[in-house]
Amino acid sequence: MTKFDLKHILKTYQIILIWGDNLATIYEEHAKVFKAFCDEKRLRILELLRGGEKCACVLLEQLDLGQSGLSYHMKILVESGVVESCQEGKWTHYKISEKGSAYAGTLLKELTKPNTVIEKNNCCKK
Repeated sequence: MTKFDLKHILKTYQIILIWGDNLATIYEEHAKVFKAFCDEKRLRILELLRGGEKCACVLLEQLDLGQSGLSYHMKILVESGVVESCQEGKWTHYKISEKGSAYAGTLLKELTKPNTVIEKNNCCKK
């Protein structure tokens, strides 16, 4: 992902926030990204995928999961954009998405960066 791509993502994010109508949708999309990282099994899957593309059959062998459990976790990872899938015959191959990974990192930085506008009413008055 280039610096231009990241700037474009951030600019798009800012434009959407200005519109305001789609805020709930934006939060839902952000939650999908972070949901990918909120489970021990999914973190283990991501660790395995750091070694390169893996077939679902290999993931099944290396994880304490059944086929339906793996399918559930892979659906969440793919929907988050952090993982890409490719169907080859009866098996699906998975790999970490460079764009999805960069987006997740950028999103975390953006959401945790202090606002440049300082609010005056930041304390209750007793």
